[in-house]
Amino acid sequence: MVRFYGKANGKVDDKGRMVFPAIFRDAMVRGGAEDMTLVVKKNVQQRCLDLFPYEEWVRRSDMVLEKRDPELNTEDAAFWTKYNDGVFTLVPDGKLGRLNIPSDLLESAGITKEVVFGGVGYKIQIWDADILKAHLLSDEEFKQTASRLSEKK
Repeated sequence: MVRFYGKANGKVDDKGRMVFPAIFRDAMVRGGAEDMTLVVKKNVQQRCLDLFPYEEWVRRSDMVLEKRDPELNTEDAAFWTKYNDGVFTLVPDGKLGRLNIPSDLLESAGITKEVVFGGVGYKIQIWDADILKAHLLSDEEFKQTASRLSEKK
C-alpha cells in the first residue's frame, strides 16, 4: 500500500508539465506501485488537485459507487458524472519524471507557476503555493480544531 508524507516544491512550465518529486516516486516504488500510474482530479472540498496511485483511486471510487446507483437514480447519475469530471490517468515520463496535467485542471486549482506537493497519506495534494499559504489553518486554529475533534461525544 502506497503512503505519501512530506512536502516538495515545484514549478509548472508553459505546457502544464511539472516534475513528479522523487520523494513521492520513491514512496510509490516502496508501496508496490512501480508502474507509476496515477490519477489526477479536482479536490472536492478544497482548491487543489488530488493525485492518487491508480489502485487507490479505484478503491476509493468503488467505495463511493457502492452507495450510489447511477444507472437507475437520476440524482446519483448526476453526482457520479460530476465526481468523475476531470479525472485523468497519468504516467510520469521516463526521462525526467514529468507529469502533464491538463490546463483546465490547473486552472480550476488556480495553479500558475509555483506548486507545492503535499503528501496526506493515501494521496498527494497539488496546490498553487500562494493558495496553500492562504488556506492553511494558523497554529491557534489548528489547536482549537484538534481540541474540538478530540472531545468525546
